[in-house]
Amino acid sequence: MTVEKMRELLSDDEKITIEYKECAHGVQKDVYETVSSFSNRYGGYIIMGVLDGGVPVGVHKNLVKDMKREFVNALNNPNVMSPTLYLSLEEMEYDGHILLWTYVPPTSVVEKCSGKIYDRNEDGDMDITDSPIQLQNMYNRKSNTYAEHKIFPYVKDEDLKLELMEKVKNLVKSKKPDHDWLSMTDRQIMISAGLYEKDFSSGLEGYNLAAVLLFGKDEVIKSCAPGYQTDALYRVENLDRYDDRITVRTNLIESYELLMEFIAKHTSDKFYLVDNINTSIRDLIAREVVANILIHRDYASAFPAKLIIEENWIRTENWCIPRKHGNLMSDEFTPYPKNPLLQGFFTNIGRADAIGSGVRNLYKYVPVYSDGGKPELFEDDVFRISIPLNKVASDETMMDKKLSDREQKIYDMICDNNHLTVEQVMAELDISRATVFRDYKKIRDLTGVSFDKNSGTWIFPR
Repeated sequence: MTVEKMRELLSDDEKITIEYKECAHGVQKDVYETVSSFSNRYGGYIIMGVLDGGVPVGVHKNLVKDMKREFVNALNNPNVMSPTLYLSLEEMEYDGHILLWTYVPPTSVVEKCSGKIYDRNEDGDMDITDSPIQLQNMYNRKSNTYAEHKIFPYVKDEDLKLELMEKVKNLVKSKKPDHDWLSMTDRQIMISAGLYEKDFSSGLEGYNLAAVLLFGKDEVIKSCAPGYQTDALYRVENLDRYDDRITVRTNLIESYELLMEFIAKHTSDKFYLVDNINTSIRDLIAREVVANILIHRDYASAFPAKLIIEENWIRTENWCIPRKHGNLMSDEFTPYPKNPLLQGFFTNIGRADAIGSGVRNLYKYVPVYSDGGKPELFEDDVFRISIPLNKVASDETMMDKKLSDREQKIYDMICDNNHLTVEQVMAELDISRATVFRDYKKIRDLTGVSFDKNSGTWIFPR
């Protein structure tokens, strides 16, 4: 841990991957709750000797050795942590204070603390032991096996729309004329694509969920994946409801076409030279958006995916099993397939590119289509994409990155008085408490300033 890295970790409020603990008299008991919640979510840093707001106060030098030993012993005590963990506290001197820190990695199993299960939510640890829905989502997230591999031994050929295989072969041929699938039988293609398999631990053999989603008849899909649904809405005139809507519950091959047609129906087209070929960049963007909500979603969840077209935006959301929290940038994320079988099948038929290419394509073509706008991709339990469609949306995005006149005035007031209260802002600007807190959030996000509740002081980034 470098001083620069510690300064970065202390430069803001606590968040979903950072927790501050004062620990003035030793390791606080709630440290282990945070270890559990971090293990069960995205992992994160626990820093001891720090007050809320990232203010370092240090731990007593005479306690350091005992705190390190107590921490290790507790994590290896099954009555405290189950399964037990091997972590240790690291010591560093920062601004004249001794801090202890540890990084808690996410684990592949559900971690319990004193018999309770904790999950991380923004800057807090939630006890979800008695919350069955949240527990189920956590176990889904932790599962080492992908839901798409679940075998349905009683699904037979007649339960699938195998007539779609002709379309599949035509798509494959247009992408790669010498593809091996072109000389295979339907069953051989299913085996080659991993859609028909045998589970050697249970002995089950047959079509899996990926096969049902790609080729299943509607009633079969409803039985095997009852939560599967994609709502496509066009909302421009009637903002409270919608101007047009389709609900898609059919197989993924035909769902892709229905959603692509919906986007084409309600958005304008633009052409751009790609490899010296005049290409519809609207279709390039739509392909990545549609492929994402069909391929990279958690089909074990009943959360319906949504595709919403507004006057200036396309927005999508779908439930996924996240591997990180926050915005995905084209040059700083590690791609991974959430449903490798579906990803591989769509890649073979030319409806998706290699994993990771979709994000890069969006960052490449969205600015061309929208006159400078950039896509926003936010990964959490619900994965969200926002695509600006024109310069109006692009300008909205830029405005979100700047303080408004009122927000700037509040920030100036903070700079003049670092003990500024909500009540003072309300009285000065004649605005509600909720508006002040909303403005505060944007000010914190854009400027890095934070508020220490204990001292009632605004703290500026170092």
